[in-house]
Amino acid sequence: MISVQNLSVEFNCTPLFDGANFVINKKDKIALVGKNGAGKSTMLKIIAGLQSPSSGTVAVPADTVIGYLPQQMVLADSTTVRDEVKKAFDNITRLKAEIDAVNNEIASRTDYESESYAKLIEHVTTLNEHLVMMGSENCDAEMEKTLVGLGFNRSDFDRPTSEFSGGWRMRIELAKLLLRRPDVLLLDEPTNHLDIESIQWLEKFLKTKANAVMLVSHDRAFIDNITNRTIEISCGKIYDYNVNYSKFMELRKERIEQQTRAYLNQQKQIQDTEEFIERFRYKATKSVQVQSRIKQLAKIERIEIDEVDNSHINLKFPPAPRSGDYPVIADGVGKKYGDHTVFSNVTFTIKRGEKVAFVGKNGEGKSTLVKCIMGEIPFDGTLKIGHNVKIGYFAQNQAQLLDGEITVFDTIDRVAVGDIRTKIRDLLGAFMFGGEASDKKVKVLSGGEKTRLAMIKLLLEPVNLLILDEPTNHLDMRTKDILKDAIRDFNGTVIVVSHDREFLDGLVSKVYEFGGGHVKEHLGGIYDFLETKKIESLRQLELSTPNASSSTAKTESVAKSQTPNPAEEKTTGGRRNYFEQKEREREIKRREKRVATCEAEINDIEMQIKEIESTLADGGTGLPADIYERHSELNKKLDNAMSLWEIACSELEAIKQDQD
Repeated sequence: MISVQNLSVEFNCTPLFDGANFVINKKDKIALVGKNGAGKSTMLKIIAGLQSPSSGTVAVPADTVIGYLPQQMVLADSTTVRDEVKKAFDNITRLKAEIDAVNNEIASRTDYESESYAKLIEHVTTLNEHLVMMGSENCDAEMEKTLVGLGFNRSDFDRPTSEFSGGWRMRIELAKLLLRRPDVLLLDEPTNHLDIESIQWLEKFLKTKANAVMLVSHDRAFIDNITNRTIEISCGKIYDYNVNYSKFMELRKERIEQQTRAYLNQQKQIQDTEEFIERFRYKATKSVQVQSRIKQLAKIERIEIDEVDNSHINLKFPPAPRSGDYPVIADGVGKKYGDHTVFSNVTFTIKRGEKVAFVGKNGEGKSTLVKCIMGEIPFDGTLKIGHNVKIGYFAQNQAQLLDGEITVFDTIDRVAVGDIRTKIRDLLGAFMFGGEASDKKVKVLSGGEKTRLAMIKLLLEPVNLLILDEPTNHLDMRTKDILKDAIRDFNGTVIVVSHDREFLDGLVSKVYEFGGGHVKEHLGGIYDFLETKKIESLRQLELSTPNASSSTAKTESVAKSQTPNPAEEKTTGGRRNYFEQKEREREIKRREKRVATCEAEINDIEMQIKEIESTLADGGTGLPADIYERHSELNKKLDNAMSLWEIACSELEAIKQDQD
């Protein structure tokens, strides 16, 4: 489908990769891997036609549609979510307009026997067939399924896009991209702004509905579940394996070991041959053998071992100054935006030296509570920061706040104070910004390199409370492991907001679950928490997480909350539970009615299809001219109705589980 031939890219006379050759075939699911700065994002941009290589070509057939999702994008805020996503169907809208125009021309013509009239009829028939193939009758259902799958509620569809955060607006762009159904999808870190439920939905979509896919992701489980081929960019070379990432790592290790053994054997053979030549070079009786060995030596094709990239970050947080015994104490903390309650009555205590995780669906308040702790936004209740607590904060958008017009060195030089100013080069070298890399402008850095640079700024001042909000976004797998080790060795207190189960495993000793407007405390590590929830993964947790409107009566606050007054519980709690139960019952009836309506529509359409198929089976003359077109349209309507029925059944099942 797409052929990459002898592709080379240089920056400031330094080759990023050289002589890259590979082909993207239909239905390929390719993981593009390599360390930060290896050229993964650059490769995607070149294939998408957004950047030119130094040499080489990318051959794309004329009718091939490429969809590209960058790590960062400029988003428009002038319309609603529904109208913005409908732009994905602009090609269908244009096709319908063309059909209308041709039909109007046909209606105005009277030269029914002319060749031009026949061509118009043929043209409009072709256009209608193309429209049916594009599934125009199924657009609304597909849009709804995609938005719900990516975490939107139906109430969000008519909200202005300007009301959503950057992460949610990225989901809108992802929805548009998926709905266009391009021949090749190029995705650069698509999971960075998704919660775990949405990641699961995206995995299923890419596996079952997408055509060819090439993606960059540092989520090992995500790429393993989707891809069947791995292309690595390492030290300027391309390595192509027809296996997923985990198998690729095994095969690559075996390949290096085999090359090493073959190399050592060949070196011994060369050494023995050279010794024979040197020993008998001047003996006339051995001249024939010597000349033979010289020719043999010249013909040997020297084995080279693939260069292994051993560079890595030397990451270690400075020793933490001693703080009070309880760095963070929350008592009845709540946050509202207008009538919307993000969370309420949050009560917990974090002890000195503890490492805790904030987990839950996007929008449940994890980052909001972090901002409350930082004092960036007002809140209700009491939030005490302990004695001598010095906070180091890494926000989700930390890398985006860097000044792109200055160099890596200047970025650190402007914030460094004291003796560290004499060691900036050493510090940058420890983070793989040594040599000429320190003179690069920030705007040319990859997402992972910007994250590393932002992490350096965090290290410049000793802190005893680290608050890290999605710190692994854009980091490659090896760097994530190094960061995890550094946090584990840190002797201060740590709060980590993350959806990465592998990163949290073995790192935290306490988990705070956000959901339904409340925060619940779970002692133990991430897998202890999962075992407590009787689930196998965080994804299943988030699939069962109740929303704010349906779980207030069921979700307790943190375990340390005070026991409610029995009299008050009797007079107010009982009444609240009664009315909420009634509301849930009414909601279940509404959902059941919607399912029944969908089923009735499906039965009606199936009856119409059956009647047409019976007519076709009888054969004979006098069949309506449009019978095949009607049959095709009814099948499209049936697909649409089935999609709506699936959504209605899922919602009904979810609210029934919530009631249980």
